[in-house]
Amino acid sequence: MQTLFEKRAVDYSNNGDYLLPRVRLNEPENIELGLWAKRHQDYLRNHHKVIYYNLLTQGKLDIYLLDLENQAQKYFQSLIKSLAEQEDVDEKLKENDVMLWVQKMNNIQNRAREIVNSEIIYN
Repeated sequence: MQTLFEKRAVDYSNNGDYLLPRVRLNEPENIELGLWAKRHQDYLRNHHKVIYYNLLTQGKLDIYLLDLENQAQKYFQSLIKSLAEQEDVDEKLKENDVMLWVQKMNNIQNRAREIVNSEIIYN
């Protein structure tokens, strides 16, 4: 009958008269986090330390942050599109008055960014 360590194929190293198990952590993947993921990571690290360290020690933090980044990007893009449609900011306005179009689009992007921050990132 195999022991629990043998079933998990644990390596041992000799340390004097003792056999010590070699514990290896999974290597972190080289993942680039976006703006939304970095903001949420800082928020968790500063305000929800238990959640942050649980995700970190379980090796799920990067996957969690990448999923949040994708959700935030999709939500941001859909907000910009819907707000632009509501305010009639379209290609026709862009052709007629470029500066007004830029003003309105900047305003829409700033509002969408604040909405994403309040609903996804800092929640």
